[in-house]
Amino acid sequence: MVRIIMHGCNGKMGQVITGIVAGDTDAEIVAGIDMIDNRENGYPVFTNIFDCDVAADVIVDFAAAAAVDNLLQFSRERKIPVVLCTTGLSKEQLEKVQETSTEVAILKSANMSLGINTLMKLLKDAANVFAPAGYDIEIVEKHHNQKLDAPSGTAIALADAINEARDNEYEYVYDRSQVRQKRGKKELGISAVRGGTIVGEHEVFFAGIDEVIEFKHTAYSKSVFAKGAVEAAKFLKGKEPGMYDMADVIG
Repeated sequence: MVRIIMHGCNGKMGQVITGIVAGDTDAEIVAGIDMIDNRENGYPVFTNIFDCDVAADVIVDFAAAAAVDNLLQFSRERKIPVVLCTTGLSKEQLEKVQETSTEVAILKSANMSLGINTLMKLLKDAANVFAPAGYDIEIVEKHHNQKLDAPSGTAIALADAINEARDNEYEYVYDRSQVRQKRGKKELGISAVRGGTIVGEHEVFFAGIDEVIEFKHTAYSKSVFAKGAVEAAKFLKGKEPGMYDMADVIG
């Protein structure tokens, strides 16, 4: 049984994780941290993280970047590992994450979905088969119309997985409309679609002569990320200090 402190418990993802853990016999949320305590969660909620005196094995974080500094200080003082899911951290905060990981275990990943992280693993193998044979590689990602960044961090992470397998031989191309010329052999195209309420869809194409191999992942709700975060918490319990990611979780 892993005992979890939910950092950002009353946010959208915090509530999704609360629901998932309620049905998981191997996990329990023993406390929550949030600026607003306006509902009954079934566990104590602290508006100030330093007031939390509940024993726990792991902190799962889905809060705001502004709250990460206190989170890291609390984690270091209490020696509690962190599944760090908050995005948009500054360069200084990322440096603090690395520094804190010398004292406690921290798991940080561009995408918490088990499916996406398994896809990254498969893409590395696929790239080593199709890239030497001259197949073109393209990524198309789709998200809701409220998403601010394009391309998505997940799309870039997929491209990075491919490029890592190929010793970084590819150049990322985000917009071909400004240059009228044939694609280069070492281009890796990344295209973004924004519309409606699409939660997240990522397609990777290996296009060769007379055949196309397609890998696709579709997220229908945020619960896929929440489930991955819970599995990450189970993995991180009792781990030695250091930086981990979802690739470690899926083995």
